Amino acid sequence: MYYMLKSSSISSVLLLMYSCFAFSMSYYLMLNNKCFFIEWIVVDLSSCLMKMSVVLDQVSLSFSGIVCLISGCVMIFSSSYMSGDIFLSRFIWLVMLFVLSMNLLVFIPSLPALLLGWDGLGIVSFVLVVYYQNNKSLGAGMLTILANRIGDVMILVSIGMLVILGYWNIMLITDFCFTSVLGLCILIAGMTKSAQMPFSSWLPAAMAAPTPVSALVHSSTLVTAGVFLLIRFYPILEKWNGFKSSLLVVAVLTMLMAGAGANFENDLKKIVALSTLSQLGVMMMSLALGLPMLALFHLYTHALFKALLFLCAGAIIHSSNGVQDIRMMNMMYSQLPITSSCMNVANLSLCGGLFLSGFYSKDLILEFSLFHPISLLMIMMIMLATGLTITYTLRVSYASLWGASKSSPLHSKTDYDLYMYMPMMILSLAAIMFGAMLQWFFLDFELGFIFLPNFQKFMVLFIIFCGVIVGSFIWEKSYSIKINSKVSTFLSLMWFLVPLSTYPLVKVATTYGSHMMKSIDQGWVEVLGGQGMFKIVSTLSKDNQNVQLKMFNFLVVFMISIIGIGLYIVSS
Repeated sequence: MYYMLKSSSISSVLLLMYSCFAFSMSYYLMLNNKCFFIEWIVVDLSSCLMKMSVVLDQVSLSFSGIVCLISGCVMIFSSSYMSGDIFLSRFIWLVMLFVLSMNLLVFIPSLPALLLGWDGLGIVSFVLVVYYQNNKSLGAGMLTILANRIGDVMILVSIGMLVILGYWNIMLITDFCFTSVLGLCILIAGMTKSAQMPFSSWLPAAMAAPTPVSALVHSSTLVTAGVFLLIRFYPILEKWNGFKSSLLVVAVLTMLMAGAGANFENDLKKIVALSTLSQLGVMMMSLALGLPMLALFHLYTHALFKALLFLCAGAIIHSSNGVQDIRMMNMMYSQLPITSSCMNVANLSLCGGLFLSGFYSKDLILEFSLFHPISLLMIMMIMLATGLTITYTLRVSYASLWGASKSSPLHSKTDYDLYMYMPMMILSLAAIMFGAMLQWFFLDFELGFIFLPNFQKFMVLFIIFCGVIVGSFIWEKSYSIKINSKVSTFLSLMWFLVPLSTYPLVKVATTYGSHMMKSIDQGWVEVLGGQGMFKIVSTLSKDNQNVQLKMFNFLVVFMISIIGIGLYIVSS
């Protein structure tokens, strides 16, 4: 076991050291306004050239640094959380392979080579989701990988269309005859990976993976790959007229659906997953408003506080003997003070608390949505989704941190595991400080000045204040709302996306498979195959036996006749 802990610690130290180096290089490139593009020829055969390209700019290096910072903290956390797992070394290798796939996606600008990292994320995520090897994990893993295969097919279609241009470099793609079709394919690919409607049901289902994997997958790697792809392709996507309007509708609906669903969910990990889905909608909304760098800024800040939130949830679940239902949690603030403090920091950053990392990006996106010429209905839905974020955050806090005792009084929890609270402290400092630091990287784009009236300027703070009042009024005494069961089912099942994305496919597959088995495998195949051949052979063998028996009788009679004739001749 000591060797397993040591291997996890070594990998975490290496990841954290690389993260510091990547941030330093990104800062250097930003100050000097430089970008390194490295390309070398792998195969040169006649007129066929196979090239390998790597791009080093402030976006790719900073993204890689964020991924490796969170991965290093997750590795330290896994040393304690997964210490009872006999396959811990296998788990470490899978996580490192996941990080490698994400870095391939970040640094490689060539679309066919980018498919290595894109598909690697899907395959490794499937292996990690089915890590516990039970029926629930297998169903969640199949839903995850099949939903992501739609995006993989769209990437392959994009590669085929770019054959017309003769190159696949993302950085060099210009306008051509299939701009709208290419934009649609890339948009669908990004929507599937980032779980936007109607591909949202796999994100809560992927919570069947171990909690450290969820902290990594749902903060900075798998679900953010779709947003990063759209940011990379943004110069070609904005030339498609229907891109911004269609993405805005999808993003706002995703925000609203995730916020409403989280208020009726009782699984702690699924609530955090739905909050991730809501923030992914905020990033997509920023892209729809024409602000790709602001979307990247919110991606970074969200990755930090969401990884912290998942680690805190994992520590609470680990201390509660694997219980994930928030209705069975209680008084964590007195038993787990460090975890509760870190979780409060993450929740405040998620809600857009003043001067935390989430405030700098989320508040700016919401203010720009008020400044942008969009419909009043969209504004109302955006503000409603923002208020729902406050209410489900308060629900989790009241139920798990500040609620009355609801479990066995003989069960005690401890908060003195160095491997658990050290990564939470690191990410807490990052969630507090990185918002102000990272805005120097990303706020020098052509945003201009935002001129808003006073009531619109304070509208976001007013929505947050209303959310706190409504959430406190609803959740302080009880942790569930007594409303119509049909409405509750509709909201908890993510507007029926969960059954619609699973049940029809399963029913069609099983019904069609049963019909095919009865009509072909047990029908015509048997008639024309095994049973038919058996019947033919048995009939022919019986006829052959009859013929042979008749021939034998004829020969016996013939022989007796010959003998009789011979004896008659001899006697005469």
